[in-house]
Amino acid sequence: MSMVRIANILVLLFPISFTPVQPLHAQDFYRGQTIQIVVGFAAGGGFDSYSRTIARHMGKHIPGNPNFVVVNTTGAGSLIAANQVYHKAKPDGLTIGNFIGGAALNQILGLPGIEFDARKFRWIGVPVSQDGACALTAASGITSVAAWQASKAPVKLGASAPGNVDYNMAKILKEVIALPVQVISSYKGTAETRLAAESGEIAGSCWQWQSIKATWKSALDAGRVVPVLQFGPKANPDIPNVPLGQSLAKTDEARIFLRTAVESPNVITIAYAAPPGTPDDRVQLLRRGFIETLKDPAFLDDAKKSNLEINPLRGEETEKIIESFFSLDAKLLDKLRNIVVK
Repeated sequence: MSMVRIANILVLLFPISFTPVQPLHAQDFYRGQTIQIVVGFAAGGGFDSYSRTIARHMGKHIPGNPNFVVVNTTGAGSLIAANQVYHKAKPDGLTIGNFIGGAALNQILGLPGIEFDARKFRWIGVPVSQDGACALTAASGITSVAAWQASKAPVKLGASAPGNVDYNMAKILKEVIALPVQVISSYKGTAETRLAAESGEIAGSCWQWQSIKATWKSALDAGRVVPVLQFGPKANPDIPNVPLGQSLAKTDEARIFLRTAVESPNVITIAYAAPPGTPDDRVQLLRRGFIETLKDPAFLDDAKKSNLEINPLRGEETEKIIESFFSLDAKLLDKLRNIVVK
């Protein structure tokens, strides 16, 4: 009997099942690993507080229960961190950047310092969708939109620099809504802006309401500071009677500018993203784990102790907002660039 025939008989008598080698699934990949969150601001600030609170809880919501560490990479309003995550971090699902999502708008405006294409980040989500607001001192006499519109002198609004939301809001109010505004853009942050307003140097400023109510609480409670205008798709429950910026927009173009340069950047201010090229299965696990973390009662209790407001946006929704910046009509984009940059 030939050897070939013997081999065939053996196969029939003792069939062998060959299982193809499977790739390492994301569920298995994260076991024993450490995920690094790169925060674009210093320790102790708002971004850092969110990241450290998330880091304490997110591991249990990802298969394999990876560890989390937070690293602060500061500078250029979080652009250094964003550029580093984009260019230097391995796209292996072990690095998440935490930086200002509104930098995507600055990319299309052509502002310096941006060395990434925001559309290529793998967006994980946002822990709190924020609203914009203008808060002015009672001493300025501008305690309502009507008083602002009637002001014979430009109302001095403090801001940081072109590309930041406080600057964009002030410029939009001046150039698009036609409110009397003088933009004073010499401040390094909202702490300096608040001090300048309280000293009478400026009337106030416009930035995220969630930050205003937390950092200016005593002045708001005492009536020394008044929210006059807010920016969002609907009124924030904290200030239901404060007018929406959209109510002052008289044209479709004005409404688009408000939505693009003010409302959307506020919503995605505190954004989380993985590097371009991160595998889809790992991105999905990170997105799911992120949202599950933000619903976790233990996390919510921890966040409450740190006065962190939670109103999350999913990675897919964040991605859509980013894409919307790039779909802006070229002529409108040029006009917007002239308003907030030049």
